[in-house]
Amino acid sequence: MDENIYKAYEDEIQALEDEIRLLTEKYEDIRQESTFFSDEEILKSIELIQRETQGETKGRESPADLKAQLESLETNLSFLMKFTGFQFTSHSKKTVEKTRNRTVQKHRLSGKCHSLPFQLEFQLLEMQGNEKVSAVVSDLSIIMESREDSNVSKFLSSTEERGDLLTFFRSLSTYAEWYEHRRCTFLHFK
Repeated sequence: MDENIYKAYEDEIQALEDEIRLLTEKYEDIRQESTFFSDEEILKSIELIQRETQGETKGRESPADLKAQLESLETNLSFLMKFTGFQFTSHSKKTVEKTRNRTVQKHRLSGKCHSLPFQLEFQLLEMQGNEKVSAVVSDLSIIMESREDSNVSKFLSSTEERGDLLTFFRSLSTYAEWYEHRRCTFLHFK
């Protein structure tokens, strides 16, 4: 009986050690991301937040105006979702590297286009030059359930190699729309 108690305690200790390890890793990630900002940038952000909380910012909009803007944005978003068929369900962004004129971010994006779910993972390199910002997509990885179709599989592979997000979204929109039409047609004949 005592061995069962010791086993339960050891399992609990192991679970707590695992949780501590995960929290430590998460803390290190957050700390690493915050070190990308200079002390000056951090102080400016703190001052801005303090001014906002003390009500020193001028030109604040009323809650009614903000509510109207929010409703307008929701209407526009709803229209775009119906028009394009895209519905994004999650997005995460992690800054990998940040220097004065270069930023590398890792993005994860998932959603559905009509009835086809998809997931994207890519790195975005933004470089700022003489009044010009350029962005380059790299390490693009696309996950879709409809990879059984060899043509779709070839298309996704070539899109991943080129890192061409615009072509992916345009083609996925058209393909998903016709995929939905084919699915409904086959259901009609069943």
